[in-house]
Amino acid sequence: MRTKMQLRFALCAGLGACCASAPGQTAQTADTPLVAAKTQTQASASDEVEAAAFAIDPARASASRIVGSTALGGLESYSLDGKRRAAMPAGEAVAVATAEDARGTVLAAIDATDNRLRLFRVRGAGLEEATARKIALGFAGEGICLYRHALDGALYAFVVGDGGEIDQLILFANADGRLDARQVRRVSLPSTVKQCAADSRGHVYAAQETVGLWRFNADPEADLDATMVDSPSLGNLEGETKGVALYDGGAGRRLLLASDTDGGRINVYDRDDNDAYVGAFRAGPNGKVVGEPGPLAATSAPLPSAPHGALLVADEDDSNYKLLSIDDIASALKLPAAPSASAGAEDKRFASVVAVAESRPMDSYGDAADDPAIWADPDDPAGSLVIGTDKRAGLYVYDLQGRVKSFIASGKMNNVDLRDGFELGGEKIVLVTASNRTDKSIGIYRLDTATGELADIADGVQPTGLGDPYGLCMYRSARDGRTYVLVNGDDTRLRQWQLVATKNGKVRAELVRDLNFDSQTEGCVADDAGGSLFVDEEDVALWKLPAEPDGGDTKTAVARVADNPSLKDDLEGLGIYDLGDGRGYIVVSSQGNDSYAVFRREGGHEYLGSFAVVADPANGIDGISETDGLEVSSRNLGPGLEHGAMVAQDGRNVMPVENQNFKIVPWKAIAEALGLEMRQP
Repeated sequence: MRTKMQLRFALCAGLGACCASAPGQTAQTADTPLVAAKTQTQASASDEVEAAAFAIDPARASASRIVGSTALGGLESYSLDGKRRAAMPAGEAVAVATAEDARGTVLAAIDATDNRLRLFRVRGAGLEEATARKIALGFAGEGICLYRHALDGALYAFVVGDGGEIDQLILFANADGRLDARQVRRVSLPSTVKQCAADSRGHVYAAQETVGLWRFNADPEADLDATMVDSPSLGNLEGETKGVALYDGGAGRRLLLASDTDGGRINVYDRDDNDAYVGAFRAGPNGKVVGEPGPLAATSAPLPSAPHGALLVADEDDSNYKLLSIDDIASALKLPAAPSASAGAEDKRFASVVAVAESRPMDSYGDAADDPAIWADPDDPAGSLVIGTDKRAGLYVYDLQGRVKSFIASGKMNNVDLRDGFELGGEKIVLVTASNRTDKSIGIYRLDTATGELADIADGVQPTGLGDPYGLCMYRSARDGRTYVLVNGDDTRLRQWQLVATKNGKVRAELVRDLNFDSQTEGCVADDAGGSLFVDEEDVALWKLPAEPDGGDTKTAVARVADNPSLKDDLEGLGIYDLGDGRGYIVVSSQGNDSYAVFRREGGHEYLGSFAVVADPANGIDGISETDGLEVSSRNLGPGLEHGAMVAQDGRNVMPVENQNFKIVPWKAIAEALGLEMRQP
């Protein structure tokens, strides 16, 4: 059998997690202070207690309630003086958590009778069940916590299980106002996870009962970034840990509290100092100590006996819950005396929109989808098409519902672009080009707009001369009508070729110039009407330079990553929304913070704002994150997309977790979110 230390390191390796080194201070039992409870609830009617939560009344603090899960006794509600005020049948209630929404307090509970999630609304001293349907978990749930996303206000539940499951679900109201849930993702650990807690900064903490405390990202559109905070091998936990709670009280008072159940104490960590251990205390009323503290709950709301918030501790021996003042805990551990006035406040930096359609997930696993291009059908807008790259296999063609029209296994295709009206063999065609990393060439294709199929029309292999071609965009000169393709790679060069029709009905690429940057570039887009080229130097800036091959290499910075706090490298996909007459917008994917920045196309290219694409749980479409490529069109693309759309690669396709794909977002939604113009169909 492996030791706890061996298990810990195996877990760190298996999750790709960071495990903190052992803190310098170790919890000591002999001099651990006792913090007396301000009050305790009556013993539960079932003589069993699990987890509890606060139901805060913002209008009258004294009317706030404690709601506890009492196993086969269901849910019980207590006043702040500890008196039982109501009971609610809820099967075998083993966990409970609360959060606020526009209609009041939502309470989530796990019913272990048939392992399902039950959702309630707090109504005075009682509860009203609001679950829309039976929400089966598919595993034995042990604990639950709720997380409110700072960007769009979406409410998520994390359910942790006996088999190490950590299931994330998004909660939402259906058309009847009842509450439903949809699975977003699952994280698995190899042993029981007892309780979790989430904060407004986007972290969730989980108590893995026999192993230790974990922290990972609560945002499903972010990397998991699993980190072990503490464990018996790190020195501050004696053995099992059954409870975890978070207190948001401002600078110096953003605390993580964890039950060191075997040690009979509660550990405290400073979340502003990378969860550094700051001390421990024992809990108990009138000198009696809670021997094995269980699940915890904390609030920063002012209560009559705890003006800066309180902690609840489940006491299995007494079958009740102890309420401790955070001020008393802070005094015992010599923490700052008063919280900040801005406790728990988080800014919403970006507008949010939702996608209305998504492509079928890639057949290829891992980092596969990359870049899209849009062809707008002038005769039948609803028949418009999206071409998307699979950089492990080839090119897909989709309709605007995300259904696959065709696939060509042409190699590791990274970026793609198109221009219609290219003259070949006496007719005008839709010309498609893509960067092929398999043979380091430029793929050249003809799009059959009736069937959605691509045909290779390259006049033999068209080499790029680049070690690994990445980004690609096309340019149609307003001066002479010539068509060009530009490709960059891994050696900081950006190369430009003219695309020339041959007598045998093929197309070849003739090199016309080389441009050089100081570091890696990828995303690029050409403004055909303005004769300009926009290029992302990923970690540095969005650049503008002449698109004509004889235009020189003078670069002008449109925006620098270091100067705009809304940009976070890598800068990746680029698209132009055309309003006509040289007006419009440039859209850039800011990959490092899962957002999209908008700049004015004309004039000084001022920054106009950023938006993010968030989940639409009712329709089962997740948000977009870690975007590589995108395309924007102002053309009429059919019903719901009359003003155009953005198509973007989704690097983390969740709800549920699947292979990468592309999402379609109406321009109307973006324009309304940021106060932008729309082109009329």
